[in-house]
Amino acid sequence: MLVDSHCHLDRLDYKEKHNDIADVINKAKDKGITHLLSVCVTLDDYPAMAEMIKPFPQVSSTCGVHPLYKEAVMDEDLLLEYASAEKVVAIGETGLDFFYSPETKEWQIDAFRRQIRVAKKLKKPLIIHTRGARQDTLDILREEGAEEVGGVLHCFTESIEMAEEAMKMGFYVSVSGIVTFKNAKELQSVIKAIPLDRLLVETDSPYLAPVPHRGQENEPAFTHDVAMFVAELKGVTYEELAEITTKNYFNLFKGAKQ
Repeated sequence: MLVDSHCHLDRLDYKEKHNDIADVINKAKDKGITHLLSVCVTLDDYPAMAEMIKPFPQVSSTCGVHPLYKEAVMDEDLLLEYASAEKVVAIGETGLDFFYSPETKEWQIDAFRRQIRVAKKLKKPLIIHTRGARQDTLDILREEGAEEVGGVLHCFTESIEMAEEAMKMGFYVSVSGIVTFKNAKELQSVIKAIPLDRLLVETDSPYLAPVPHRGQENEPAFTHDVAMFVAELKGVTYEELAEITTKNYFNLFKGAKQ
C-alpha cells in the first residue's frame, strides 16, 4: 500500500494519455498506490475537481490558493465553505514563492496568512509550497500558530535546517520525483537526514516526472518510482518505506478514508 500525497488530477491529459480519472486511478492501483490526494490550486478550480473525484472514496482533496495564482480569487469565506466538505482533508496548496513571483510578495503573504487562519478554524492541516522564501515561510507559520494544525512542506527542495524547523512545528516533508534527478545530490543528502516518520512521497502530477519517466507527463502511478528511489536512499526496503509513509499520511490527514 502506498499513497500519492500530492497530485493534480484535474490537470492530467485526458485527451491522449488517459481515458478518464478512473483510468488514472486504476493505473496507480496496478502499481500499489491505493490512495491519492488531489490538490486544488484556485477556488475557481475547486467545484469541478470536487465533482470529478466524488465517485472515488480512495481520492481525498484539498482546497486553497497557490502563491503563483494572484489572478485567482482569495475569498476567505468561500474557502471556508468549500474546505468544510468532508472530502477536503487539508488547506492548500498555499505558501510563498518569491523565486518565480517576487513582485507579488505582499499578496502572497496576505493570502498565506488568511489560509492558515482558515485551516485553524477547520482544524485541518496545511499543504505548503515554498520556494525562495525559507525564512518568511517559517516566520509566518510561527506567527499564525500553524503548529496547531501542522501540515506538510510538499515537493521539498529546501535545506535540512528548514526541514528541522518545520518538523518542530509538527510538519512533515514530502519527496517528489525531483529527488531522482541526476543533479539532485544536495536534496538527496537532505532526504537521507530526515527521519522516516516525518516523510511522505508524492508525484505532483502532471509535473516533475521521476526517472525513468523524465520528459513524460507525470501521473500517480509513478509514486512507485519515487518510493523505490527513496527506499534505496534511506537504506530500507520498498515495503517498509511504503508502510511508514502511508502511516504518516493517514496520521496527518485524519479525514482521509483508508
